[in-house]
Amino acid sequence: MSTAAATGVWGRTEQQDFRSRVRGALLGAAVGDALGAPVDGLSLDAIREAHGGEGLTELAAAHGRRGAVTAATQLMLFSVDGLIRAQVRRDTGAWHPPTDLHRAYRRWAATQRDWGPDERRAEDGWLAREEWLYARRSPSRACLTGLADDRMGTLDVPKNPAEQGPEAATRSAPIGLLVGWEPQLVLQLAVECAVQTHGHPTAYLTAGAHTVLVHGLARGESLDGAIQRTLALLAARPGHQPVTDALRHALGAVRQGMPTASRVTELVGDGGAVGALAAAVYCALVGEDIRHGLRLAVNHGGSSTASGALCGALLGALHGETALPPGWLTELEGRATVLELADDFAMEMTQGPALHSPAGAAPGWLARYPRA
Repeated sequence: MSTAAATGVWGRTEQQDFRSRVRGALLGAAVGDALGAPVDGLSLDAIREAHGGEGLTELAAAHGRRGAVTAATQLMLFSVDGLIRAQVRRDTGAWHPPTDLHRAYRRWAATQRDWGPDERRAEDGWLAREEWLYARRSPSRACLTGLADDRMGTLDVPKNPAEQGPEAATRSAPIGLLVGWEPQLVLQLAVECAVQTHGHPTAYLTAGAHTVLVHGLARGESLDGAIQRTLALLAARPGHQPVTDALRHALGAVRQGMPTASRVTELVGDGGAVGALAAAVYCALVGEDIRHGLRLAVNHGGSSTASGALCGALLGALHGETALPPGWLTELEGRATVLELADDFAMEMTQGPALHSPAGAAPGWLARYPRA
């Protein structure tokens, strides 16, 4: 897998493995988000009172249906769209992925204020015309205010510099699927995209850390190996200590015996980005399978959607699509869209030169992912 990514020469087996990991990461994040949605922000006692002593163990109703996703999944899908558009726009000689991601997030922001897609805007591409994405699903204030105007946050002048929430991290997993990039570049892109809404170092470095973890797993590394690589890369970043401590805390908790909801709750802490990451990493490490890991990840008193989405992306990238619970996927809102976008991403990353070049493009590809 890593050889194909490094050389750009993809055999059939490598392409199939990569597509499975892309599908796994995106579907896993969406399923984790949907599993956590009914109990997001509830205390552990309240979760158990509503769902029994074991807490929430299956998909339940939220936002009027079972399997409903939140703004975390919506934004993650627009991250994928932005990454594909960046690759396509490279043919024009323009190459600045943070700008393309910002434009994609602005397209998401339009879904939160418009009644439905504007069919006249051909430059929006196909994803922005998916009507189900126009449902408002608990978007964070930081995302709404950070994307309320055209000004793009940067590391020098970030948007919402005090914001420490997990939302930038939950949308960043697709950046980790750029397996042909070096890890430090993946980290940098994730950070530059995170500061468009979340300007505090703990928030944007959590987004960067999660992205590097997904990157390692998508390249075929073990989770332990991906964690060690992430710790090494974070060490050079100012303000890294809370994120580094959170990852080390997750590793230490693994050695404390059987996993429990109280241990996950302790890792979550005050519910910020670093706590969601610590809980997600811990649950991915100790989960007997994806179902068990995700159940652990959502039964606590913090942001169940964030920890569920982060854990799902890790486990999906690690194990691939076929390891995800089929019953949960059947009920997942927007599953067809997630799969279509995942396959487009995998195709772009493995067969991009055959799809488009400065001289032209395959029929329909520019209609789906316009260069504008």
